Amino acid sequence: MSALALYESMSALSGQMAEAAGACDWDRLAALEKDCAGLARRLEGGVEPIALSDGEKARKRELILKILDDDAEVRRHTEPWLEQVRQFLGSGARERSVRRAYGARP
Repeated sequence: MSALALYESMSALSGQMAEAAGACDWDRLAALEKDCAGLARRLEGGVEPIALSDGEKARKRELILKILDDDAEVRRHTEPWLEQVRQFLGSGARERSVRRAYGARP
């Protein structure tokens, strides 16, 4: 698979990831992210370099920008949720620390 084809596939997956995040479908988002990461590893692993035409370079740029936009959309949905999880887990840890320090009180 050529580098441009990998970018095309990653772009399609990143769009689906943004949709999944918007729908709070975390399981689907995780599965899509795993697929996208696999494509990225293939890209990093050394796809046969080929000279791109000006049109192909422009398309590659468009794809990368779309992937970045989709990533920002995913983060817009996931970061508030992750912050809630951090606060929930953090408050539990603080409560356990207080109980250890002062003992459990009825």
